[in-house]
Amino acid sequence: MTTFDIIKKLAEKQKMSIVELEEKLGFSRNSLYAWKKSKPSVDKLQAVADYFHVSTDYLLGRTDDPDISKNSVKTADLADDEAIFTFQGRPLSDEDRKIIKRLMNGK
Repeated sequence: MTTFDIIKKLAEKQKMSIVELEEKLGFSRNSLYAWKKSKPSVDKLQAVADYFHVSTDYLLGRTDDPDISKNSVKTADLADDEAIFTFQGRPLSDEDRKIIKRLMNGK
């Protein structure tokens, strides 16, 4: 499924046409249709994600879960060890953190 298909599905859920969505977002006419064959700019993709309250990963088809709170980790809300020990923005397991700490301490 393309980014355009995902956006079209989200718009249909809200009983909105693509043209109406473009108007609400201040996009030029047919700009979203162009996403069928080309990649969107980051700022426009983020504007659509913000409008529908979904992650950009969902719009890009990288996850099936539209819930933005499940797709992002805010390090400010994490304990010190988790904020330091992350991989791809997600906290490591307790076991992985223990192994890394042992390696860092030369044990």
